[in-house]
Amino acid sequence: MSERVTNWAGNIVFSARSVRRPSSVPEVQEIVAAGGPIRVLGSGHSFNRMADTDGTLVSLAELPRVTEISADRKSVRVDGGIRYGELAAYLYANGLALHNTASLPHISVAGAITTATHGSGVTHGNLATAVSSIELVDGSGKLVTVARGDADFEGVVVGLGALGVITALTLDVVPAFEVRQYVYDHVPRASLDEHLFDMLADGYSVSLFTNWTSRDISHAWLKRLEPAGDEWYGGRLADGPRHPVPGMPAMNSTEQGGVPGPWHQRLPHFRMEFTPSSGEELQSEYHVARENGLAAIDAVAAIRERVAPVLQVCEVRTIKADELWLSPNYRRDSIALHFTWIADAGAVLPVVGAIEEQLAPLSPRPHWGKVFTMAPETIRAEWERFGDFQELVSRYDPAGTFRNEWLNSLV
Repeated sequence: MSERVTNWAGNIVFSARSVRRPSSVPEVQEIVAAGGPIRVLGSGHSFNRMADTDGTLVSLAELPRVTEISADRKSVRVDGGIRYGELAAYLYANGLALHNTASLPHISVAGAITTATHGSGVTHGNLATAVSSIELVDGSGKLVTVARGDADFEGVVVGLGALGVITALTLDVVPAFEVRQYVYDHVPRASLDEHLFDMLADGYSVSLFTNWTSRDISHAWLKRLEPAGDEWYGGRLADGPRHPVPGMPAMNSTEQGGVPGPWHQRLPHFRMEFTPSSGEELQSEYHVARENGLAAIDAVAAIRERVAPVLQVCEVRTIKADELWLSPNYRRDSIALHFTWIADAGAVLPVVGAIEEQLAPLSPRPHWGKVFTMAPETIRAEWERFGDFQELVSRYDPAGTFRNEWLNSLV
């Protein structure tokens, strides 16, 4: 392949023999019908080889943009290549909103859905829970629509790219709303020990950040519908804007200081027009049952001397339970520990393994698109519907058109 394609962080160089950028759904069908192996590349915001292939890599970025609001204004149908930043601006201009967003608006909607990417909030499910129907090209090249209530629906939505090429999605929407964002510095560890669940519930969306150089929370980000005060569980209101990653320019972050603004300009941590996060990084993330959140924090704190030297920042968030078979939040309210590492896999991977060992008694579920070292049999055991998902894969893609080494190890 003459074209060198990497993921967003640059730690993965894709092995594909060719890259296709179809401009229509029939063209997608033709590509699939010609045979695999095929994988779909979203915005490239994954940190492992789940999107890699030695065959054809398909990007949906050039599909015609679709933004169709339903007559009752309760849903929107979008194409498989649209990014959240584009969709959010369109919805806001039409007085509508999504129930939640991820930390950054740069990612593709289809990619975020198929990996169960999430925002934060005790009453908010991950982004895939907004899906009411999904349109995909299956392994034979046939266009299939699966809607909420269909027998396969809860298995198809978080599909890891194993079931087909997502060409369109219909998402639930709500009326547009305003949000205020506050950042508080230096929240003492004692507050977590006594009030963790109250803290995570004290806003529409709450994120706690630490670099594990101490046991304290370096800063807490609250996204609230109502005003907040100058102090928060022992932390003081920041004296200026902050970036989640220490040392990065605060101008890249969404507006803080309690200034009310549109939902799509406050719920993400990062502005659409700037580089998200730090750029030079690896990422890992693990979800545990919410009641085990403090135990998970303790487990990482026990090895923080190993974690801190290779870490840029760690974020703690909460996500509501759902019924999607391969969601990390399947049937359990969850707390997620997200690690933004330095861009050095050799130094990071041993620490990732150590964290997984620490968290093992708490039944952690990894984020599908991040770096993890858990054995496939361990991962399969964490999802009680994994066997049912394997059966779906055999029906939607019997010839293995969408398989790759990463997926074969799991499925």
